[in-house]
Amino acid sequence: MGEIANFVAYIYAPAVLVTPLGALSIIVSACLAHFLLNERIQKMGIVGCVSCIVGSVVIVIHAPQEHTPSSVQDIWTLATQPAFLVYVVATLSAVLALVLHFEPHYGQTNILVYLGICSLMGSLTVVSIKAIGIAIKLTLDGMSQIAYPQTWFFLTVAVICVITQLIYLNKALDTFNATLVSPVYYVMFTTFTIIASVIMFKDWSGQNAGSIASEICGFITVLSGTIILHVTREQEPPPPPVGTVTWFINGDSLKSPEEEHLITHHRLDEYYEP
Repeated sequence: MGEIANFVAYIYAPAVLVTPLGALSIIVSACLAHFLLNERIQKMGIVGCVSCIVGSVVIVIHAPQEHTPSSVQDIWTLATQPAFLVYVVATLSAVLALVLHFEPHYGQTNILVYLGICSLMGSLTVVSIKAIGIAIKLTLDGMSQIAYPQTWFFLTVAVICVITQLIYLNKALDTFNATLVSPVYYVMFTTFTIIASVIMFKDWSGQNAGSIASEICGFITVLSGTIILHVTREQEPPPPPVGTVTWFINGDSLKSPEEEHLITHHRLDEYYEP
C-alpha cells in the first residue's frame, strides 16, 4: 500500500518533492522499532529524526508546482530533448563501465560500485514510473494512452530498470552491512533522481534562485539527518562463536565460559573424571 501511494504521489507532485520525503519512512521505521522491537534510539538518532523533519518541511514549503503533460506524447517530447538524452547516454555509459570493468575488480571491496548501478538505474526508473503514472491518470480521465507505443516503451524501461536495481541492491546487501548500505543508497538514489527529474521535467523552471537554494538546503538537511540516524543506530550484538557456552542472567547480562570456572567438552569420547 505504501508503494502504491508513492507511485500515485509521483503523478501529482514533482520528483524533487516526492523523493526526498521518502526519508520520513526511515523515521517511522525507527519509531516503530523503538516501541515494538525495543531498539533504543540514541540521542544523536533523535537529532537525525528532527533534521529529517525540518528538511522535509523546508522542501515542502519551497517545492515547485507540478505541470502535468496533456498526453504521453508530450512526455516523449520531454524525454527526447537533447539535455535529457545526454543524461541518459551518460548514465548508461557509467552503468556499463561499472558492470563490465569496476564490478569484477572492486565490487567486493567498494560499496559505491553496486550502489552506483542501483542509483543510476533508479533515476531512470523514477522518470519512467512518473510517465506511466501520468499515462494511467490520463486514461482514467477518458483520454486513452494505451495505443501509444511510447506508453509501452516507458513500461519496458521501468521493468528493466527495476529488475537491475533489485539484482545489484541484493548484491550490495549480501556483501556489505545494511547499516552502511541504506544511507549511502538513499543519498545516491535521491541525488540522481532529482537531477534526472530536473533535466527532463524542468521542475525548477520558473522558480527563483532563493527557492531553489532553499530546496537544496532542505535536501542536504534531510540527507544529513538520514546519515546521523543510521550511523548512531544501536548495533546488534555479534553471535557467539561456535563451540562456546553462553547464557543470559536476568535477561540482560551475557556471560561466557571465560568468566566462570567451567569444564569444556570437546569430543564425544572425552569424559571428565572427578
